[in-house]
Amino acid sequence: MRLEPAGEAEACAQIRTLARERMPVRIEGGGTRQAIGRPIQTAATLSSHKLAGITLYEPAEMVVAARAGTPLAELDAALAAKGQMLPFEPPDYRALLGSAGEPTVGGVVAGNLSGPRRIAAGACRDALIGLRFVDGRGELMRTGGRVMKNVTGLDLAKLLCGSWGTLAFLVEATFKVLPRPEAELTLLFEGLPEDRAIALLCAAMGTPYPPSAAAHLPAGVGGTRPRTLLRLEGFAEAIGYRADRLAERLFEYGRCERLEGAASAALWRAIRDVEPLAEPRERAIWRLSLPPRRGAEAVARIRAERACEVLYDWSGGLVWLATEEEEDAGCGLVRSTAAALGGHAMLVRGSRELRLRIPPFHPPAERVRALEAQLQKTFDPLGLFDPGLRAAGI
Repeated sequence: MRLEPAGEAEACAQIRTLARERMPVRIEGGGTRQAIGRPIQTAATLSSHKLAGITLYEPAEMVVAARAGTPLAELDAALAAKGQMLPFEPPDYRALLGSAGEPTVGGVVAGNLSGPRRIAAGACRDALIGLRFVDGRGELMRTGGRVMKNVTGLDLAKLLCGSWGTLAFLVEATFKVLPRPEAELTLLFEGLPEDRAIALLCAAMGTPYPPSAAAHLPAGVGGTRPRTLLRLEGFAEAIGYRADRLAERLFEYGRCERLEGAASAALWRAIRDVEPLAEPRERAIWRLSLPPRRGAEAVARIRAERACEVLYDWSGGLVWLATEEEEDAGCGLVRSTAAALGGHAMLVRGSRELRLRIPPFHPPAERVRALEAQLQKTFDPLGLFDPGLRAAGI
């Protein structure tokens, strides 16, 4: 059974019916990330497809609100027409996951998905200032507001952002927005080993001219030679000066080339969407979140025991790792390495069989698990929404 409410009242009524019948439901936005998490089977699918459209846009106040089923492309076009953008550069994982559909506002909030600009502008969670959602009892709730200085009550928007549809059905999200940069320029350093490249990225973030994105692509990942990349954004007349000063500060790492305009934008779009690791498609893809200076160390430890290819983003704090699926795709090695260095690891892509054998999401500590269980009882006491998506029995 497929449910597609066209409004908030209809969504509440449908969820109340599901609750009375104790019928678990799969939450769906644009359908682009259905391959993330444990495979689940439910009797019904609840889609936000018809909950679409921008409900508020105040360019002068730098605030926009849109229903959960609104395609991100539609929202981005409306913001671009006024010279604005979502701060967190939401990624599009269709190439990585081999999926179709259209990324939506609700989907990006559910996953707290953030692109390369996160190191400068914050994550999706940081830009989110308000949410309207329906809980597991079928009650419409609102948290936050439509102004950036709203501090009333508990900030449940931050809690629901990144819950992957397991706590509530999102119907509308409100974001703060930023001016769209007039120009961008990328400094490209070639040939650096990974530890040296991460040192460069971290050094760049500590200068008075910090980049809006910092990434490293080892040899064979989108190119024949290692590439270390720093993106600068802003006014056209100032960006060249900042690039000169930053290159001077980083002179010990060698000379750099410059990419501008469309060439720079295309490169960062590929990094944002993890396209260099999309093929071969049968490989598993891990996402490691780490302290930035520990990224290269984590990869070195894993490579000592297992073949893999990687892409570093967020100045080394985000490591995308591709490896073969045998031996559970190195689950124990990858997760123990990430945990030992102060991070965690999530399986973003894997076969159905692999995602049934191992938990795709990093298992939380016991105290965190207990807190998550209490939150689920509060928001979804009957366990209707995406049961088992994050872990078996939850």
